[in-house]
Amino acid sequence: MWNPTVTPPPAMPADDERRETVDAGRPTSVPAERGWETRWGYSRAVRTGAVIEVSGTSSMTPGGSVFGVGDPYAQARYVLEVIRGAIAHLGGSLEDVVRTRVFVVDIDDWPEVGRAHAEFFGELKPASSCLGGITLMSPELLVEIEATAVVSTDGNRVDAV
Repeated sequence: MWNPTVTPPPAMPADDERRETVDAGRPTSVPAERGWETRWGYSRAVRTGAVIEVSGTSSMTPGGSVFGVGDPYAQARYVLEVIRGAIAHLGGSLEDVVRTRVFVVDIDDWPEVGRAHAEFFGELKPASSCLGGITLMSPELLVEIEATAVVSTDGNRVDAV
């Protein structure tokens, strides 16, 4: 069972509240709330029409510490919670995710990162890729994940082939 050493990200508003906000034409992006946000110039997620793009997300917390140091599974779960919150804030859900891109520093960590990915996406099974042997912004970061969601306007999700 996952045993975090740092408090997970705060809960986002209820689904109905988020959808109303987006439907009213308000947030089209979610701030990254990380130390390098202004220096790099990016948002956590951006929505254009039905498409939500979530930037590369790591387990760097808003306070500047790394969640789950040394634990790729804990880092992946934290990252996926942040991604879930960003997508929800823009009116979507994990069920709308059509693609993830996973980056791991050590490719041997893929089973633990994949286990966390499967726990979040289970039967949804978005298209996905996993790249290893990369360097992230801090040596304590082991995982970074990007996601693309397409929010259905008719309530139907495109099935995987």
